[in-house]
Amino acid sequence: MPFRELHGRPLHYLTRGAGAETVVLLHGLGSSGADWAFQAPALQASFRLIVPDLPGCGHSPAPDHPYSVAAWAASTWDLLDALGVARANLVGFSMGGAVAFEMALQRPASVPRLGLINSLATYRVDHWTKWCKARIDASLVRLFGIHRTARLIAARLFPHPAQGPMRARAAAVIGAVPATTYLDMARALERWSAMDRLAALQAQTLIIAAEHDYTPLAEKRLLAERIGARFVVVRESRHGTPFDAIDITNASLLAFLTDAPLPDVARWERDDPEQPLPVSLDDSLADEHAAVRSEPTVLSSALALPPRA
Repeated sequence: MPFRELHGRPLHYLTRGAGAETVVLLHGLGSSGADWAFQAPALQASFRLIVPDLPGCGHSPAPDHPYSVAAWAASTWDLLDALGVARANLVGFSMGGAVAFEMALQRPASVPRLGLINSLATYRVDHWTKWCKARIDASLVRLFGIHRTARLIAARLFPHPAQGPMRARAAAVIGAVPATTYLDMARALERWSAMDRLAALQAQTLIIAAEHDYTPLAEKRLLAERIGARFVVVRESRHGTPFDAIDITNASLLAFLTDAPLPDVARWERDDPEQPLPVSLDDSLADEHAAVRSEPTVLSSALALPPRA
């Protein structure tokens, strides 16, 4: 059953694998859980994966309260409670990293490992790069609409000619999010901070950071030092590291989640954009994503998760 009713609202999620440990994968802004298509095949052989669409994203309808990182985190814990999962490793990308971080602070003893990909401990506008990302994107949405803004965002994420299919699909996915929803979620992210609660974190932590991410690499490095996290910098990668650096993302996550040494630093680089992708961008939505009901208004995903093993 791909939906779970939580407090009168359905939440869509996928499951993969049957390992003894659970890993929850949390997606970014303007996206859905199916965007973990490049990571799921690598992780599901060893772990039980739970991949939700956060409220207001993908096939999960909007909540009946304002968007907030704390509420997204609480909803995900509600899902895990309903599924009988008391402890879970968490991996979050971008906005999903903030949700994962918040979950680890809401129940510190329940999160043994926390993986953050191009994410921060605060999204408050306290640096010029954050100001540019927050204010320029919001202005573009208001001036030109979500569809044209989505194309610009996709072009920044995937600028290489060989990344054309990925760029086109990202533009389609982001462009399908209602403009008001996109802006409300971005504002919710700006209001969130964990900086005054770092001491409460108990999870072992891995931070994967792109060399050319939107937000400062130095801020992520300092955060890693403060919380004692392992730190991987992916050379030449942009914000979409799970997409443009699949090899090192998957190898780093597997090593971290299995308590193995991280890959050699020589591998910390973006994939060759000329190489074929391990999952076809042309595949239709698979498994539960193909069977979900048609009411949700947000396009579910840039990618289809491969069928359950």
